[in-house]
Amino acid sequence: MSTNRNISLFNKKLILQAVKDSVIKLNPVTLIKNPVIFIVGIGSLLTTIIVFVGIYYGSFSSFNLQIAIWLWFTVLFANFSEAIAEGRGKAQADSLRKNRTQTQARKMSGNKEVLVYATELKNGDIVVCETGDVIPSDGEVIEGIASVDESAITGESAPVIRESGGDRSAVTGGTKVISDKILIKITAEPGNTFIDRMIALVEGAKRQKTPNEIALSILLSGLTIIFLLAVVTLPAFFGYSLKASGQPLSNNLTIPVLIALLVCLIPTTIGGLLSAIGISGMDRLIQHNVIATSGRAIEAAGDVDVLLLDKTGTITLGNRMATDFVPSEGVSAEELADAAQISSLSDETPEGRSIVILAKEKFNIRGREVHQINATFIPFTAQTRMSGVDIKAPDGTVRMIRKGSSEAIRNFIQCNNGFFPQKVIDIVSDLARQGATPLVVAENNKVLGVIHLKDIVKGGIKQRFAELRKMGIRTVMITGDNPLTAAAIAAEAGVDDFMAEAKPEDKLQRIRDEQSKGHLVGMIGDGTNDAPALAQADVGLAMNTGTQAAREAGNMVDLDSNPTKLIEVVEVGKQLLMTRGALTTFSIANDVAKYFAIIPAIAIALYSGKNNIGPLSALNVMNLGSPQSAILSAVIFNAIIIIMLIPLALKGVRYRPVSANTALSRNLLIYGLGNLPVRS
Repeated sequence: MSTNRNISLFNKKLILQAVKDSVIKLNPVTLIKNPVIFIVGIGSLLTTIIVFVGIYYGSFSSFNLQIAIWLWFTVLFANFSEAIAEGRGKAQADSLRKNRTQTQARKMSGNKEVLVYATELKNGDIVVCETGDVIPSDGEVIEGIASVDESAITGESAPVIRESGGDRSAVTGGTKVISDKILIKITAEPGNTFIDRMIALVEGAKRQKTPNEIALSILLSGLTIIFLLAVVTLPAFFGYSLKASGQPLSNNLTIPVLIALLVCLIPTTIGGLLSAIGISGMDRLIQHNVIATSGRAIEAAGDVDVLLLDKTGTITLGNRMATDFVPSEGVSAEELADAAQISSLSDETPEGRSIVILAKEKFNIRGREVHQINATFIPFTAQTRMSGVDIKAPDGTVRMIRKGSSEAIRNFIQCNNGFFPQKVIDIVSDLARQGATPLVVAENNKVLGVIHLKDIVKGGIKQRFAELRKMGIRTVMITGDNPLTAAAIAAEAGVDDFMAEAKPEDKLQRIRDEQSKGHLVGMIGDGTNDAPALAQADVGLAMNTGTQAAREAGNMVDLDSNPTKLIEVVEVGKQLLMTRGALTTFSIANDVAKYFAIIPAIAIALYSGKNNIGPLSALNVMNLGSPQSAILSAVIFNAIIIIMLIPLALKGVRYRPVSANTALSRNLLIYGLGNLPVRS
């Protein structure tokens, strides 16, 4: 994606806009969405009113003014943390908007082309795109094949192939055709294209709270209510205690002091940072070139323990490639390679091109000009299941070379009164058991040997699956291949399990079965037949090179179309959960520290004797001299700590592949116990 995915937190423009947004977010309608900070806002307003009333009646209190100022800073800093996180998303969205131009489209109206603006296109319209044209909207290629530059959304300069009738038919508005001509059927309504949705997502406009985030918000609200009730009862308790001890009534518990006490005891730290943590999770995914349509998907990714992967195009390259020449008896490998290459000179399929390249690499056999060898090429058909070439010699004899399936070549040999050797039958059987595709080559009535075709497993994927295994994630390969082929590829790729001859309904049922056992399931796919499974999975990661149906069904889209990207997705999900847990631990420990700072200082005079020393003095572990100093220090720290923790909330706690118990112990040690001496 061509956005600046590493936008600095200290960007001047970003900070200034966040400051402005912090003030705008003081709107009660906006503020009430965060109950903890909303209560702080109410307290700030009440304290401010008390300050102005005091000024009006000539009893101005600088102490009350300082409390009011720092309470407002607490609210503003909490708003700032959310605004700075949203601002980074908006900056990325602005970069995306630059890729959208008022493109003109060549819409088909009957047999004529009509120029219209891209914004006028509707679902079902047909448009033509040729070399140099910008694709006007999301759609499916229904005719032709072309190279497309998708750097506007992926950031990758290498063009990709888009063609009709396969899993590489989806095209995205804003990308550019760099060769050939294609006919596209529009699949998106105006304003609802892929880039439109990306812009909305990175801006956070559609970010909804996740179940865990909602549960934590309820917990924080519950703690706030408990502390509110506790603070409300303090004046009655203090009044009774002072009267019972025979001491004069104290002014330690004024309304501003009670408000400050409440604000310091409720979990304002995590309350102020909660939104920033969630938004930054989506932001970190974008940095990995993954678009998530919901925060729920990111959290689920952190808990995924079963991963289903489509084989073709996901684990493998998706095209069978020639890897070896296996000659028959009495035939050299070079002779077989020469015949195979000649028969493939006009074959533009990936298999045909790989045969030409392999012959060149292994035996330095150069491709020949077709017109120089007087050749007539025989194209592949579904009926004959073979292709080849007829080369006419000067003496009139014809050299017939054919390559195709074992059965097709056997029929060809028998029709020419030839013999199909047992060794070739054995070679074909062995390759089939290995999961390969045998392609037999014959010349006239003689079998020359077999070309070993193989669906190549993507480089480095076995190591990445080993990393997933360390995270406790079980990998399952799903394919429509026969069990022998599936087993061979599964072993080479290093997956834990596989499903062979799987139909779309089989994939869907497998996911439901895993979910019924309590597992959270991730699914990676790129084809239309993967769409039901992607929709059912807890985390559905669709390849951007896949079909429109797959991208619509998943709740994440990988712009790089790299199936191993799920490792980064899982790490981001786990990092989000760990960050929230760490800062929640910090916030609770922070409240404990502030409790020992404020309550003992306020209550130190109760039941005290000479020199103000009494039973409650033992609680004053910080040896604070007065309630005023205790309250001001706590309120100032309470405000400043929010803004100090914004970089950690946005960057996230460093991910480590550890168990939940280990993570909890670490949080308690570093962010819990470690916070107490820092606060002191």
